[in-house]
Amino acid sequence: MRRRDFIGIGAGAGALTMAAMKAQETSVPGWEIRPRGDSRPISIDVHTHWTPEAYTKRLGQLGRPMTGNATAMPLPADLDRRIKWMDERGVQMMVLSLSGGMPWQWVSPEEGARLAQIANDAGVEAHAAFPDRLLACIEVSIRDPQLCLKEINRMAGKPGMCGVHLPNSLEGRDDYVFAPAFVPVLARCEALGLPLLFHPMDGEVNYYGGPETRLAGPLSESVKYWNTLGFMFETATTATKFIVTGTLDKFPKLEIVLPHSGGSFPYIAGRVEHGLTRKKFPLRHPFKDYIRRFHYDTLTFDLETLRFLVELVGSDRVVIGTDNAFGPQQFFEWPNAIVEALNLPAADQDRILRGNAKRLFRL
Repeated sequence: MRRRDFIGIGAGAGALTMAAMKAQETSVPGWEIRPRGDSRPISIDVHTHWTPEAYTKRLGQLGRPMTGNATAMPLPADLDRRIKWMDERGVQMMVLSLSGGMPWQWVSPEEGARLAQIANDAGVEAHAAFPDRLLACIEVSIRDPQLCLKEINRMAGKPGMCGVHLPNSLEGRDDYVFAPAFVPVLARCEALGLPLLFHPMDGEVNYYGGPETRLAGPLSESVKYWNTLGFMFETATTATKFIVTGTLDKFPKLEIVLPHSGGSFPYIAGRVEHGLTRKKFPLRHPFKDYIRRFHYDTLTFDLETLRFLVELVGSDRVVIGTDNAFGPQQFFEWPNAIVEALNLPAADQDRILRGNAKRLFRL
């Protein structure tokens, strides 16, 4: 066999292998796509939850022990488990935040401030234990903007504290973010260069849109209350209100990370723009510029949906997110694989895996 024939056969086999891998990636759910090669830790996961041991203990003292899937392991064991998972799944760093079970709806502002302090101090300790692997968001007691400011100022500049974690709404109302009393909080976050990381809250009273937005009906009790729709609509509402209230214009350097790939916002953005245009709603900038003011995590669960998101907002506005809380079941086992399956240019892929997060959190 001539050498060039052998090389040609080898190249053809490689092309067939790549084609087979692409076919496999498009035939399985996005969350089941596996890595093509090694899984060395390279990415930064900006959407992952935890429950520090001291925080969990305080909840128990308040008569609200964590149960079921939310039950936390002791803090050191939990972090060791995370690092092991990260090493196996290709994640270099995680940004820790409380889950949708945030307590702000049922605690007083003062007790909320105490819980926030406990969680934040634990975040500093976690970063100190694993400085190259763990960062944390500043948690705040949102019912009192002054207490929010106080805690942000206390934590600003402390090692490992890289952003501010906020619920989209409280008891179905998102007006707290856009209320005049909250303006100093947003201004302080912008001045400090602290991105806002949003996440909807769990609990019947907080379910956005009521029972109709959950998977209900003739389903088993175990999935009956899964908030598959409400979270998506809530995040779309948050994004739209940041635009129409003029908040993005007022704070041009404020960075915002939307969870769950922006919810339904990227996919209804054209309708929102059309409605504002028909009503002659005054916008200072083209609507596309506002879409790109947000960062979106990769949690689409679907390869082609993620491809659409990247094409819409640009590879420089997408970051890795898993929503993992390390209970019995994880949302996304291989967070890098779905990005690799997009077959983007190397520079674009690197932006999504880690570059954008490094810029966002000034790493």
